[in-house]
Amino acid sequence: MAHIPDGLLSLPVLIGGSTLAAAGVAAGLRRLDDRAIPRVAILSAAFFTASLVSVPVGPSSVHVLLSTLMALMLGPGVFPAVLVALILQSVMFGFGGLTTLGVNTLNIALPGYLVALLIGGAVRGARRPATAGVIGGIGAAVAVFGTGAMVALALWLSSSAYVPAARILLVTYLPLAAGEALICGMVLTFLARAAPELLLPRLAAGEPVA
Repeated sequence: MAHIPDGLLSLPVLIGGSTLAAAGVAAGLRRLDDRAIPRVAILSAAFFTASLVSVPVGPSSVHVLLSTLMALMLGPGVFPAVLVALILQSVMFGFGGLTTLGVNTLNIALPGYLVALLIGGAVRGARRPATAGVIGGIGAAVAVFGTGAMVALALWLSSSAYVPAARILLVTYLPLAAGEALICGMVLTFLARAAPELLLPRLAAGEPVA
């Protein structure tokens, strides 16, 4: 699961993750068009709600991340969107921890953002909505494995004792990747057909990202 609780990570990992997450959040807020704020709020709420539904898989549990979908629609705004949702989940339901907010935000948002940078042009330029959905679905699966790898890395860097658990954790991301690909692909197919403009995050100057 992507929500690492308090007490597991070492101080250097917490500081490093929080610093990188803060940079991502700052970039997202700085480049965010005021007109896109409602979109950020809606997608943050969607992530908050969807990730509350956890499915037990072996010794862990998984939930949808929607990071690639959010990054395609928000650009760097995915970082503040994920952060706000994680804060509410931690305070209201005890998911994750407060000291690990930075690391958890980075683990979820960064893979989705990087994948969106790679596939964004292909998704928006696809001639058929179904093609956009397939490309986005594959990207979403890759982002899930990216999150799993980052969670495992954070645990491994904190203590070698977590290595066996980290390996098992990566296996649990296999069904999550399949589910994430299906959900993201279906949503992107619909958006590409009905509202392709939603796949164009805007810069602070108000110009869409190509």
